[in-house]
Amino acid sequence: MKRRQVIGLIGGSAIWPIATRAQQPVVPIIGYLSLTSPEERPTLLTAFLKGLELAGYVVGRNVVIEYRSAAGQPERLPALAAELVKLRVAVIASTGGEAPARAAEDATTEIPIVFTVGSDPVQAGLVAAINRPGRNATGVSLLAYEIDSKRLQLLHELVPQGATIGVLAFAGSASFARTESDMRAAAAANGQRLVILHAGAGADLDTVFASLRPQGVDALLVTTSPYFEGRRNELVALAQRHSVPVLYPWRDYVTVGGLISYGTTFTESYQQVGLYVGRVLKGEKPSNLPVVQATRSELIVNLKTAKALGLDVPTSILLRADEVIE
Repeated sequence: MKRRQVIGLIGGSAIWPIATRAQQPVVPIIGYLSLTSPEERPTLLTAFLKGLELAGYVVGRNVVIEYRSAAGQPERLPALAAELVKLRVAVIASTGGEAPARAAEDATTEIPIVFTVGSDPVQAGLVAAINRPGRNATGVSLLAYEIDSKRLQLLHELVPQGATIGVLAFAGSASFARTESDMRAAAAANGQRLVILHAGAGADLDTVFASLRPQGVDALLVTTSPYFEGRRNELVALAQRHSVPVLYPWRDYVTVGGLISYGTTFTESYQQVGLYVGRVLKGEKPSNLPVVQATRSELIVNLKTAKALGLDVPTSILLRADEVIE
């Protein structure tokens, strides 16, 4: 996806034509690189823009954003990152995981990069250290995969008879590959057996859900992925059609009818990315900006969906829930 937002001069009403931008370097340009379209995750884009505003930058007044989306196809990311480099953007906001961040870093060692990733960025090789990133990139680590053991425990409480848990992961996810063994160990401690299921990059969600019953899956855990988040309505509809209890990684799944979610508050993380982008635009170096580690998680339960599934949500879960939808 390509979309340009062009703005007027500060204090004036004239709009500079795109073609004259090189002659009139009026405002900085942000490159927004994502695996999925920003329109598929509007609350996160809004949070990013809010962070920019808090840093003093408003689209339509003193900043331009060039959007590049891979439309769920990771193989497109390197070319899109190269386009942003060619445009000489002032900073790249790489959102939605390790793949966009890696594509941006492979494309440039000079343009500052601010990322969101659901993994340890040091282990992934994106930065040298959390406190001193050391290169041209910094951002927010959601540590999404590190709380999957807690999600498995929640499923154990919710479906205590569930011996077989399906884990839906984005096909080819390097982050999941690094944490799969830890998840299996956590599941074994609960007496659970994991069935790993992959979707995206050619693997169809309908096929995945159709395979649950034949594989004896009692409940499903959806891991963090922009690909899944952009298809949350489809995932929730499939869960209802197949009558399977599903635990999702964040609240937006539950607000559209999903059963339960436990995960990082993504909106705060994207707002932090916007703030960091603003600080970079003001002259700070990513190498000196510590990677922010998101630590606050929230538990959301939809009792209406639980009733439709014939599930009694334990009081222990309801008492810990940040929000209960009735």
